[in-house]
Amino acid sequence: MRVLLLLCLPVLVLTGCVTAPPSNPSNLCRVFKQKHGWYQDADHAYKRWGAPIPVQMSIIYQESRYIGDARPPRNHLFWIIPWTHISSAYGYTQALDSTWNHYKSQTGHPFADRDDFGDATDFVGWYVEQSHRILGISKSDAYSQYLAYYVGAGGYRRGVYRHKPWLMRTARRVQSRAHRYGRQLAGCRSELEHPGHWWWPF
Repeated sequence: MRVLLLLCLPVLVLTGCVTAPPSNPSNLCRVFKQKHGWYQDADHAYKRWGAPIPVQMSIIYQESRYIGDARPPRNHLFWIIPWTHISSAYGYTQALDSTWNHYKSQTGHPFADRDDFGDATDFVGWYVEQSHRILGISKSDAYSQYLAYYVGAGGYRRGVYRHKPWLMRTARRVQSRAHRYGRQLAGCRSELEHPGHWWWPF
């Protein structure tokens, strides 16, 4: 047993902080009931930044499918050998190194990790608040918020998304999912806030 534990320890150290994605990401109630603590994380970000929970969760789903250590594809050396990733995007939010570092410095949260779900919801809440303050986008406008999230404040001002039909289609999916998540959350929010001793079959 001791030998087995020693053999497994490196694996636990490397993978123990990132959990598997929820089994039914299309249903927000099931997501929150399966992933204990996620609702509290999203609710904390909502109370701190005013970003509606369905908007937060729809953006995170679109960026990573709730995969905590998600990364973009790699470039290939000589078209064969896997090389560097095409960007520094990482984690639940796919935030770039530069954007994440700016968030940490602006919020006084120097130890935030992109593969920590609580930090991810706080980041998205902060970004939504920034887009509202700088660009005047409603915090509940998932379509415009996602466009600003993807192209940045400067790109949004210049309207660069208008030349990216695929991005506008993606933003509409984010909006549709946020609306669906909102309807679902309305039916289970009370239970999530006062869970008692419920049991939810998956």
